[in-house]
Amino acid sequence: MKKFNIRKVLDGLTAASSSSSAASAQSGNRENDMIQETLQSEHFQLCKTVRHGFPYQPSSMAFDPVQKILAIGTQSGALRLFGRAGVECYCQHESGSAVIQLEFLVNEGALVSALADDSIHLWNLRQKLPAILHSLKFNRERITFCHLPFQSKWLYVGTERGNIHIVNVESFTLSGYVIMWNKAIELSSKTHPGPVVHISDNPMDEGKLLIGFECGIVVLWDLKSKKADYRYNYDEAIHSVAWHHEGKQFVCSHSDGTLTTWNVRAPAKPAQTITPHGKQPKDGKKPEPCKPILKVEYKTTRAGDPFMILCGGLSYDTVGRRACLTVMHGKSTAVLEMDYPIVDFLTLCETPYPNDFQEPYAVVVLLEKDLVVIDLAQIGYPIFENPYPLSIHESPVTCCEYFADCPAEVIPALYSVGSRQKRQGFSKKEWPISGGNWGQGTLSFSEIIITGHADGSIKFWDASALMLQVLYKLKTAKVFEKPRGKEEKSSTEIVDEDPFAIQILSWCPESRVLCVAGVSAHVIVYRFSKQEVTTEVVQLLEVRMQCELNEVESPECGGEQVSAVSTPGTSSSPQTSLPQSHPSTSSNNSSDGLRDNVPCLKVRSSPLKQSPGYQVELLIQLVWVSGEPPQQITSLAVNSAYGLVAFGNGNGLAVVDYLQKTLLLNMSTAELYGSTDPHHRQPRSPRKTRQPSAGLCDGNDASAAPEEKCKSPTSGSGSPCNSDEDSKQKFIDRVKSKSKRISKTVASDFAKISRKISMIADQKDDARDNSFSRSRSSSVTSIDRESREVISSFYFCDSLSKKSETVAVPSLWVGTSLGSMLAIALTVPSTPEQRMQQPVGVSFCGPVVRLKGGILRMAQLDASGTLLPHVYESWYEPNAPEEERERPRRRRPTTPPSSQENPDCQYAVVCSEKQAKVVAMPSQNCVYEHNITETSFVLRADVVTMTAGVGIACFCANGHIMTLSLPSLRPLLDVNYLPLTDMRIARTFCFSNQGQALYLTSPTEIQRITYNQETCDNLQEMLGELFTPVDTPEAPNRGFFKGLFGGGAQSLDREDLFGEETAGKASRSLAQHIPGPGGMEGMKGAASGVVGELARARIALDERGQKLGELEERTAAMMSSADSFSKHAHDMMLKYKDKKWYQL
Repeated sequence: MKKFNIRKVLDGLTAASSSSSAASAQSGNRENDMIQETLQSEHFQLCKTVRHGFPYQPSSMAFDPVQKILAIGTQSGALRLFGRAGVECYCQHESGSAVIQLEFLVNEGALVSALADDSIHLWNLRQKLPAILHSLKFNRERITFCHLPFQSKWLYVGTERGNIHIVNVESFTLSGYVIMWNKAIELSSKTHPGPVVHISDNPMDEGKLLIGFECGIVVLWDLKSKKADYRYNYDEAIHSVAWHHEGKQFVCSHSDGTLTTWNVRAPAKPAQTITPHGKQPKDGKKPEPCKPILKVEYKTTRAGDPFMILCGGLSYDTVGRRACLTVMHGKSTAVLEMDYPIVDFLTLCETPYPNDFQEPYAVVVLLEKDLVVIDLAQIGYPIFENPYPLSIHESPVTCCEYFADCPAEVIPALYSVGSRQKRQGFSKKEWPISGGNWGQGTLSFSEIIITGHADGSIKFWDASALMLQVLYKLKTAKVFEKPRGKEEKSSTEIVDEDPFAIQILSWCPESRVLCVAGVSAHVIVYRFSKQEVTTEVVQLLEVRMQCELNEVESPECGGEQVSAVSTPGTSSSPQTSLPQSHPSTSSNNSSDGLRDNVPCLKVRSSPLKQSPGYQVELLIQLVWVSGEPPQQITSLAVNSAYGLVAFGNGNGLAVVDYLQKTLLLNMSTAELYGSTDPHHRQPRSPRKTRQPSAGLCDGNDASAAPEEKCKSPTSGSGSPCNSDEDSKQKFIDRVKSKSKRISKTVASDFAKISRKISMIADQKDDARDNSFSRSRSSSVTSIDRESREVISSFYFCDSLSKKSETVAVPSLWVGTSLGSMLAIALTVPSTPEQRMQQPVGVSFCGPVVRLKGGILRMAQLDASGTLLPHVYESWYEPNAPEEERERPRRRRPTTPPSSQENPDCQYAVVCSEKQAKVVAMPSQNCVYEHNITETSFVLRADVVTMTAGVGIACFCANGHIMTLSLPSLRPLLDVNYLPLTDMRIARTFCFSNQGQALYLTSPTEIQRITYNQETCDNLQEMLGELFTPVDTPEAPNRGFFKGLFGGGAQSLDREDLFGEETAGKASRSLAQHIPGPGGMEGMKGAASGVVGELARARIALDERGQKLGELEERTAAMMSSADSFSKHAHDMMLKYKDKKWYQL
């Protein structure tokens, strides 16, 4: 084990990192230089692991009927591949252009993608991380449609000019064979037919190609004779074409909502024209036009009527009706309504061969925000239960927390209560997309992700082993009365939309206590129970938080301090109404006509039935004060061992005893400092106190005027008396404050404007998702926030908060947006009986340390540098009878006794937006300090536990992810990973233990990453395999008579037709070939497992066959040469046989 010397410069650190590091040991703490640290830089490596959720803005879809793999392309160039539950893969095209079409090489482990930038790519799926083998970029024509026949290596590419080019997918080279639009249509036609919208070959004759042009012309092209056999004309534009499997008929869908059925040999007029959703007039006239039928599929069955499945085509008078999928089977027509617009659909059939009875059994429907699979074999067409975690965005995600290495019994407990919430009525059959295999390696710890949503719901997810499965869903809005319409909306609400949205989550996995803060300034405490209960009246506590001292103006604090809180240093008396047994009945208006003492939301008045799971313990609501709405909550913490919940905002902080349902503490931030307040505040003017009540804004936007913070005194100066040094420092601070006020005003105004611009731009992408920002990520607006000291973080612990203490006592650490860390000592009754009868005592210890930037995270180490776990009370059944209830005792981290030589036996770890410090307790001396960033600021910081030790993980606004060792704050990792592009990332980025992290990469997807070297090394084993060796089904039997009279499918030697020898070379300027990073050599190196061995064996076999072929050719050439030599020798012998030697 290596001993760390604080003055040693680590190898590999950049000059910037070295210059930013200001780690230093204070005098008198030299023994800390010898603290043994096991966490080293080689333990860290950053990489993406998996992406969960629904593909954002999907644009195309394909299915491999043999491998049972589904591929989805998006408008941002992403590829998502799905197999069985737990087998998912994410890929990305570098260009970021939209994926317009996908084509599988069926059962070959390859996929062709066509992009909106007129490029096509060949993906190798025979490896766990798919890679591009080849790319082809068209230069002169726009790609509109692609078609790859089953078991063919020739890809047809239709263009906007109406031409069709042919690509060899093995070499990704263009054939010289081109179908020009002017040869396909009639010579007498005077207009351009438009882009190619459909290409398909006749199921019974591969030499006949059906080409659909947008204008309504369909051409049956003979590939061998290079001419059109038939041309089919219709007045309306074509959107799609579908064949009957016998190749004698095809169906076209049109822009006027009609379906035309054509006999191949009768091009004069359609055999049938129907308008599925059109009203048939009685006088025999043409039906009224309908919306376009965007796609139609025609599938046959052996035993019954064929299926005709289509999307679109509804009547124009159905305004506001949701998108529908129509299934026509025989005489019945079923119209299936969808929740979102339809992007694409595919019919899953029993056979991959197009010339056999299709036997459809399911329809995969890709919607804008969902994936639905419909069972065609059951009456009523039920849907399959989706095993993928695609419901993350069911309501927009507003906050996220990640818990790795949590207690193993929590996941089964949540699953048991969540399984009762599952919907009924699904198909009884198994999920049809069942390809691929799970990964071999698994992580040994349990992982849970909790997401808060805009509708007030909370979802618990099992994230173990790189998978994601929903465990349990909690609806917090049930405790409130919901307005039936906009006209009934309460005038006290402070947000226009989503008043129940979750803003902050605080969860104790061991006790299963959950506390949430909403955007309407409310806090709800939940307890986990396995029993169902009916709550007659929701326990309500109303809190009046106001702050009259928040302006940093001058040292003369004129005016009285108006406060409704208890005197510091004594046990506080609640300055609010006692727990309400009914919704607040206090007056809506004060004497001057302003709303006062009323909460933002109305509490439910009827009995609340609470199912097993999380049940409401206490509801806390902040109330209006003299016409001003309550400030939104910016920080939250709950502790089960103490039975307390703390929350804060721009006005101050409050501590509530959720066991006794009483308010312990309610005071402004200034009163926490007492006489040691480093800021000089004046009573604020009533004109500046007006807060806009409309719109959901950041809790820090309510500041009335820009103010300047002053630098704090020396850290650890908790003495209540003011010394001469303090007076000098305050005088300097006042001078600095005066000189910087103008520049600070400009900076604050600029921050507000820039935030508004960014919010407007963000709302264009997803208005509901980005309509508010998470309080913990409000550091994005740190410049604007400095005008008011906001409570930014809490930490409950057993600590030595006072300099004179020798025994750790329950404490609450408070962090503010101006960089102050303050301590509050708590006196918690020891026995359960006393705890329910006696009040919790509160005493104030003053400031402990001061940092640059707002405090983000606090933690506690023991004397050896080991992280002290948080105190908690193990879970027990809260609804069990008192005599059966076994209340476990509160867990406390052990604190070694202090000695006279080294009285410090604890260390406080404090991380802010700019720097991190380690402070010895109880002396409050700063022993280590590190400046994390000078030019940016930290968005998220967490103290994390790794297998090798403990450290701090930080995510900065400039995209850097950094880790620091503890306690010495050595930089161990600094990677420029992801620049902050929108508020969504800042709101949802979070670190967890064991080197895990995640963030919301889009409104519908969660991206998980790891910064653990061990996880990166084992990632290949942990990922699932997409491709598995499967035999291709046998081709349909032609039958005796069909084989005798030629009635079966006609094959085509495409190699002879499209090859270079026959068709010649294509123009080099038409398209550019780009070798991919996953070429043949790359595939050899990247393939792994059984699939890789098979792939390598196949490659070796091909190479061996090629070498054997070359050897055979050389042998034949040698034999031919020997025969020629023998013949010449024989001729020479005959020539000179009868001649004498002198005749030669």
